[in-house]
Amino acid sequence: MIIDKRIAQYYSKGGEKDRLEKGYFNLERVRSQEIIQRYLPEKKKLKILDIGGGCGFYSFWLHELGHKIYLADPVEKNIKIAKDIAKRKKIRLESIELGDARQLRFRRGYFDIVLMMGPLYHLTKKKDRIKALREAWRVLRAGGILFGAAISKYAFMMDCFYGGLIKDPASVKIMNRDIRDGQHRNYTGKFNYFTTAFLFHPEALRKEVREAGFHSVDILAIEAFGAHIPDFNKNWHDPKFLKVLLQSIDKVEKDKSLLGISAHMMAIARKTY
Repeated sequence: MIIDKRIAQYYSKGGEKDRLEKGYFNLERVRSQEIIQRYLPEKKKLKILDIGGGCGFYSFWLHELGHKIYLADPVEKNIKIAKDIAKRKKIRLESIELGDARQLRFRRGYFDIVLMMGPLYHLTKKKDRIKALREAWRVLRAGGILFGAAISKYAFMMDCFYGGLIKDPASVKIMNRDIRDGQHRNYTGKFNYFTTAFLFHPEALRKEVREAGFHSVDILAIEAFGAHIPDFNKNWHDPKFLKVLLQSIDKVEKDKSLLGISAHMMAIARKTY
């Protein structure tokens, strides 16, 4: 097994298949797509590696935009689901396979884009995250772009207080460790308490990406304050509200004083040579 068994067990329940189309995860989806797409050159077919790409949500989306997609994930259940979706929808990606972000099979400089939408928070040791980031750097061409998603070390704290989890003493223990060292461990068996992960302070994310060899690194809030809006599901379906929400998040996405309240952050880095 190339991933912690607790993480594999969590994803083997199949919840990742349609997560990004439910509740406040819709905001994560829309914002991630918007951020990624703004960096993609128009009218150019790109070679994109989606490593740790789960069931392939972003892979299938980028394929529809005309790009050549290679999907890899360390969880067998995710790969099975991705293959089933591809077969049912008659989508042909370049590859759908088991893969480890720390040891990629591709040659140096092969890709225009590397997506790492999961590895940075499921590799809980710094040495493993740096190894994965250096592998991404290796397989990118000069000028290629890395998109690396991370979870804020304060994300579960926000869930505890806004979602009512704080009444459970076990959640307080998990939350306090998140704040202390970013090491999220769920020993409760409760699915909504997530699974084994490393949660980042925004500046720590920037430092690790730079340490791996990327020099120009932007850290953007994905949801920012948006996921904590009262009656989110009701407001999400109001076009006027949604327009103002997305415009507002776009204006504050780089504000360092707000980055930590965003459940997810995106590191965008370019390989300069």
